[in-house]
Amino acid sequence: MSFPFTEMPKITTARFVLRPIERRDAGDMAALYADEEVVRYTPLEPYVTIEDGMKAVEWCTNIFTEGTGIRWGIENPSSGTIIGTCGYLNYEPGHRRIELGYDLAKRYWGQGIMTEVAEAVIDFGFRNLGVNRIEAKIIPDNEASGHLLIKLGFQYEGKLRQHEFEKGRFIDIAVYSILREKLLAAEIRCVLPD
Repeated sequence: MSFPFTEMPKITTARFVLRPIERRDAGDMAALYADEEVVRYTPLEPYVTIEDGMKAVEWCTNIFTEGTGIRWGIENPSSGTIIGTCGYLNYEPGHRRIELGYDLAKRYWGQGIMTEVAEAVIDFGFRNLGVNRIEAKIIPDNEASGHLLIKLGFQYEGKLRQHEFEKGRFIDIAVYSILREKLLAAEIRCVLPD
């Protein structure tokens, strides 16, 4: 598998730059995932060391190199620090399908940041990767993430019971998706006169 580009592109939104996560960001990644509330609905245990942050950087690099995913760092333009991530996993070009994932430092919650960033990433998936379907899989108790996905135009499809084994227990997974036709319908509405 591979992407239709050799270098990870940057994405600019109104307030942020989405860029590759690099070695210099290991401290930011360690701080992001050290927060128990940030990792609560993920398979991760809270990070403890800078080496943990470096492993996160390496993971982001590896999924891009392997062509299985692309995860951008959300850069705070005033400080140059990474305050969260957003991007894709489980890229299946043969099926034109990919899975959305994201996280954000707690101090930035409730400011519309992930809505802004995820909209740009979703647009990139449809336009630049040519996918037909973008999925998101979350733990059903993660109500904030469920609300975000609905706000972004995703549709709830159902629950996979005891689908994954994480942190010593089986967990259910809620599945959401958005299809390319939703983007096309929105573009048609913008073009057609009322």
